[in-house]
Amino acid sequence: MGKVKFTKGELKRQRDALKQYERYLPTLQLKKQQLQLEILHQSGLLERKELELEAKYKYALTWSAFLIEDVTGLKGWLKPEEALTSSKNVAGVDVPVFQSLRFRDVEYDLFTAPLWVDAGLKALRELVSLQKEIEILKEGISILRHELRITTQRVNLFEKVKIPEAKEAIRLIKIYIGDQMANAVGRSKIAKNKIQDNILEEAAV
Repeated sequence: MGKVKFTKGELKRQRDALKQYERYLPTLQLKKQQLQLEILHQSGLLERKELELEAKYKYALTWSAFLIEDVTGLKGWLKPEEALTSSKNVAGVDVPVFQSLRFRDVEYDLFTAPLWVDAGLKALRELVSLQKEIEILKEGISILRHELRITTQRVNLFEKVKIPEAKEAIRLIKIYIGDQMANAVGRSKIAKNKIQDNILEEAAV
């Protein structure tokens, strides 16, 4: 706590600051709760997507031997042209949301291409899309966790520092002003008594 001025103006300033802290704190606490819930939700979704990716990989292994066949342009067909995303606002924070990957249209000779190409290409593109979705989920969780750290620091600052400091400053200023008023009353009584004594002395002469 910085140096406190023991004045009525400072008392008002500290009271106003305390009201502001106590009004803002519930908003921060609510934001913290919303971020925590969203992180739990996104983490659960990430875990499900990672399990899905693992299952698709295992399935792909059952026919991966076909990939030995030379299919011209296959790698290029798996490279997405564009990642389509949107965003979701969570407690004032924009979080990316995966929509889909756009791949370029594929043209190949149906007579010369292996029979598995259609199904294989579809399965491989699903793997690539799922990998991208997981990447964006991780990015979103990272953004949420960063915001949660900042919000938690602010909550702690208000709860453990700003509000207690303002309350303590108000208490000290009120004690000081109370003492000053008591001293003023005491001095006033002494002055009054002296005046009365002087009047009595003059009257006795």
